[in-house]
Amino acid sequence: MKKYLVGMYELFYRIIFALPRIPPFDALKSLFLKGVGARIGVRNTYYPGVWINSGRNLDVGNDVDFATHCVVTTDGGVTIGDRVLIGYGACLISRNHTIPGGRKQIFGAGHDAAAVKICSDVWIGARAVILPGVCVGTGAVVAAGAVVTKSVPDFSIVAGVPARVISVRE
Repeated sequence: MKKYLVGMYELFYRIIFALPRIPPFDALKSLFLKGVGARIGVRNTYYPGVWINSGRNLDVGNDVDFATHCVVTTDGGVTIGDRVLIGYGACLISRNHTIPGGRKQIFGAGHDAAAVKICSDVWIGARAVILPGVCVGTGAVVAAGAVVTKSVPDFSIVAGVPARVISVRE
């Protein structure tokens, strides 16, 4: 029965988040997220294909732009400030699989969770990955394809795998 309910939730979610990014549909998407426990600000934009799972422990500010195919996992907690751009296919991951010690089996080893915080006025480039426990500081830019494993200072520009500071916005 649980798998059936989860499947129905995912189907309903996919239908709602397939709608175009126009204000009435964006309001419906925000309302859906509020219904599963998220705190959502105003004037947020959700391109078709956004995947936010599960929505609990999610706090989104105002004027946030979620581009097509971005993924946000919220079980570890995700906070997103105001005026944030989240690029195409970017991933904000607050919960990930545990890597067991030794040669123990990975499947079924459990999960590790840690909060992700994206401060205000941040741009996360296309296909960037923000891992659990990371804070991206105010005014920072995360380059396309970067994998952010450590927190990013305010007004820094980071790039690479793993991401490192390549410049500071003056």
